[in-house]
Amino acid sequence: MDKVRIFDTTLRDGEQSPGISLNVPEKVEIAEQLARLGVDIIEGGFPISSDGDFESVTAIAQTVRGPVIAGLSRTAFADVDRCWEAVRHAERNRIHVFISTSQIHMETMLRMAPDVVKKEAAAAVARAKSYTPDVEFSAQDATRTEVEFMCEVLEAAVEAGATTINIADTVGFSTPEEFGDLIRYVIDTVPGAGDGVVVSTHCHNDLGLSSANSLAGVLSGARQIECCINGLGERAGNASLEEVVMAIATRPDYFKYETGVNTRELARTSRLVSRLTGYVVQPNKAIVGRNAFAHESGIHQHGVLVERRNYEIMDAEAVGQEGSRIVLGKHSGRHAFADTLEKMGIHIQGDALNNAFRRFKELADRKVEITDADLEAIVAEEIGGVEDVFHLESLEVSGGTDRSPGAVVRLRKNGDVVEAKGSGDGMIDAACSAIREATGVHARLIDFQVSSVTGGIDALGDVTLRLDIDGVHVNGRGVSTDVVEASARAYLSAVNRALRRKGMSRAVQPEPAP
Repeated sequence: MDKVRIFDTTLRDGEQSPGISLNVPEKVEIAEQLARLGVDIIEGGFPISSDGDFESVTAIAQTVRGPVIAGLSRTAFADVDRCWEAVRHAERNRIHVFISTSQIHMETMLRMAPDVVKKEAAAAVARAKSYTPDVEFSAQDATRTEVEFMCEVLEAAVEAGATTINIADTVGFSTPEEFGDLIRYVIDTVPGAGDGVVVSTHCHNDLGLSSANSLAGVLSGARQIECCINGLGERAGNASLEEVVMAIATRPDYFKYETGVNTRELARTSRLVSRLTGYVVQPNKAIVGRNAFAHESGIHQHGVLVERRNYEIMDAEAVGQEGSRIVLGKHSGRHAFADTLEKMGIHIQGDALNNAFRRFKELADRKVEITDADLEAIVAEEIGGVEDVFHLESLEVSGGTDRSPGAVVRLRKNGDVVEAKGSGDGMIDAACSAIREATGVHARLIDFQVSSVTGGIDALGDVTLRLDIDGVHVNGRGVSTDVVEASARAYLSAVNRALRRKGMSRAVQPEPAP
């Protein structure tokens, strides 16, 4: 299989993302991880741009072994010389020379005539070649360049000694079909291109096509992809390293190429770059995002639990992720719910499972993320209880600073619905009063405790209480994101326990508590 070289420019183009400024130790740490990842070339920085960048590239060249260490250089000889001073310490080094070739760049930025640009390119490559045999030349803004002129410049660079020629879609202007055609044209036109001289892609993501364009270039004969971890880079970023690598690895039937990347290091590298740059990886980011192997839909969860390949085209562990993750939410099904409980060591079935699943669905409509602690609380409420006589259908409470708290409760018993109203000193008291009216069971509160199951403003309230019902002490427990509802559930749980314990099918009428 043909090998596609991976040229990582996270430390150069990636660091140009607004707000990112890495110091020397941070750049070295990332470079060492990139070496473990197995990239072919690490572009450490732009040595002439600042003393800090020069020191970073120098430190990387002195420290990191394995990949080729490259530095970026404009065509000015001072740039080339400075770049060489930084990369010369590497066991394998490269000078990466670039100049713009598009009409707009030549007129408004360079203020150079086309023939001058061509001479500058050739001279800079020759200067770099005097230092190292590995010289790359990039035509900046190539996709907006008149193609015949661009090929003339590339040919001049090759004649001067360039061993890699890079076609840069600097502003993310191209589309996959166009870019593939351009790469093919370069290979067909420039002597040596694709045959001794490596053709490279450097695609930006302004239209969200950088990875697709890079892969189209490979299909047309490019054998180097310039890319960044997490898709970092100017504006909308560069082609994402993890995306292009895993596309090639996952579809060998289509691409028929390979890279030398150790894909199991992808997630670790992504996390390191995110931590040091401060750029958070979006949850749905392909390959390395938190949700890349997470499933919430009941249909998807069932399919994955039966056979992972139903909804996953790659193995999470192959990219360094922890594995498929079932995320319980309002779209989840009974299969995923039961499987999650089993993995937590909780074994319930029958009515207890059905009731716990019903409570879970009610909670999921209100709480975005259901934690293991939430599930434990729900299940404890179910398996710690008894077969209910009364079931809570709905609870409405009202009140405020200028009106007394009130509550309306609807309970289901043997298929019938009982509705009652209540009032009290507070909303919890009003809710319990309404339950007393609906059940006909009067009780005295002995103990009442409320705690938070998890952190955050959407945490579950866990209420435990003890009632005295006709001299019998019974416990009740309820959980909900609403502490009033949790209290009502705990109260009703205790009433049901008392009714069941006494074998009653009708309400008990003890003497009212004094």
